[in-house]
Amino acid sequence: MAVQLARDGDELVETHDINVTPFIDVMLVLLIIFMVAAPLATVDVPVDLPSAASQPQPRPDKPIFVSLKADSSVTVGDSQVTFDAVAAALNAASGNNKDQRVFVRADRSINYGGVMELMNTMRKAGYLKVALVAMEAKEGP
Repeated sequence: MAVQLARDGDELVETHDINVTPFIDVMLVLLIIFMVAAPLATVDVPVDLPSAASQPQPRPDKPIFVSLKADSSVTVGDSQVTFDAVAAALNAASGNNKDQRVFVRADRSINYGGVMELMNTMRKAGYLKVALVAMEAKEGP
């Protein structure tokens, strides 16, 4: 609360203005936090991944994800493609850079043959650097 010290006689007059500067500071800090955290919290394609006990690796700047969902549909990045169009979609996503690592995400209900069919399609297209993505295994009883 602010007090105005103007002399209109011997009385002090109170002003009833709210100081909004701390409120604006807090709102700007929250805006920055949400602007940084929002891109990190997005998941492109929902896939029920199996867990793995390996050490987590750092995520690259612009990864290329190929996802094989439970209904055997394939997505490259955010676009759904057929098995025949995986090579063209990978070329478009990587800019024809065959040395770029491709991250494969497969639903746990997909059989091993489906994953191998997808990997063979990518290998025929020239993408030999393939990483399999899994959830981190929870340690403990």
